[in-house]
Amino acid sequence: MKVRYVGQSFGVDSLTSNKIYQCLGVEGGFLRVIDDSGEDYLYSAISPGSLDDDGIPPGKWEVIKDNANGDLQRAVKGK
Repeated sequence: MKVRYVGQSFGVDSLTSNKIYQCLGVEGGFLRVIDDSGEDYLYSAISPGSLDDDGIPPGKWEVIKDNANGDLQRAVKGK
């Protein structure tokens, strides 16, 4: 599965705006994504971004390639 992060880039090894990332799975309301660090981390499915109160507005995910069950589409729409 693949997703594109759209929003303000943040962190040295976190997410870069308009970059496509591999998603390993959906876990509750989170996506397990291999980010810029090369490691997999959980990010919010509906409002990814910095968890710190640093003034960076949350971004969003665009689904590039989903699985046959449509898990990514459901997750990013909060269903």
